[in-house]
Amino acid sequence: MKKMIKNYRIRKIMLPVLMITGLILGAASVYAAILYNKLNQTLDHIAAPEAATTSNLNGESRVPVTQATNPIEKPLTFLLTAIDEREGNEGSLNTDVMMLFRIDPKTHQGTVVSIPRDLEIEADKSGLDGSHKANYFYAYYYNKNRDTALYETKRLFSDVYQVPIDYMAVINFDGFRKMIDQLGGMTVDVDMDMRYQDESDGTDIHLNKGTQQLNGKQVLDFIRYRKSNLGTAESSDLERNQREQLVLNQLLDKLTTLNGLTAWGGVLDIIGSTIKTDIPADEIRTLTKSYRDLKPSTVRYIQLKGEWESPYLVVKKQDLEEAFDALRGEHSGEQIDRQKRTD
Repeated sequence: MKKMIKNYRIRKIMLPVLMITGLILGAASVYAAILYNKLNQTLDHIAAPEAATTSNLNGESRVPVTQATNPIEKPLTFLLTAIDEREGNEGSLNTDVMMLFRIDPKTHQGTVVSIPRDLEIEADKSGLDGSHKANYFYAYYYNKNRDTALYETKRLFSDVYQVPIDYMAVINFDGFRKMIDQLGGMTVDVDMDMRYQDESDGTDIHLNKGTQQLNGKQVLDFIRYRKSNLGTAESSDLERNQREQLVLNQLLDKLTTLNGLTAWGGVLDIIGSTIKTDIPADEIRTLTKSYRDLKPSTVRYIQLKGEWESPYLVVKKQDLEEAFDALRGEHSGEQIDRQKRTD
């Protein structure tokens, strides 16, 4: 009798536990399905309208990643840019951040070249009237035809620097701010006091030197700071590029260690509304599935140092050649200023 009573009590206790567990698992399954659908919607929204082959520098068609024999063996090069579309910014689409990022899955190495926004691109290389700064061209092509702006910008930089660029992505700065906040902010060693205000576009940078926890708006201020109108020292393009690389490191770390369906749901919402790329949706899915093989174990950052000759930053030809050789996989990198990051 005692045994029967004991078993009854156990069943009485276990029944609600099992019911609650079942409800939790059921809810998790439903949420996982919702997240999966959201992922597909996000990919479809940010991707190129339809899969199509593109041409390399020699005019030969490039086989899309999804059609390659082994997609994770081919080095891939991306042009990553960021623009400011805030109200009051006079509609400027000039790219404030430009990075060429090469991933080699065979060697598990990555190479990042930050292109200074004030780098001169001469008329004979761009085919346009007169010389222009590097950050000019996306806005120029977008205003001509927004549907082909990514392709034309990518083609231009491929031709100018003789680096075959597979894909391009553009992120809105406001989306970057939201993503940092979604990920809980970022601990940053601010290298200098930063003060700048501009009522016309709402810019209000106020950061003190030292290691501190920054929110999304403050991280954006940190990487964008150039000049001051409130008594602090001004910053060079080189220093800005170093900050961009520092923040990119942390952002990659946060995203690669992100856990939880809820956390990813928020990130996907932000990505879907603020990023555009010319990668076809099916290829993004293939790259995502191959992420473990594509993820570099080390990333080498290349600094393009130059001298200011108004209105351009002038970089030595040898430094440019070495940097872009590295993006082609043709340079050992021994003479290049670099920083390695081990994941």
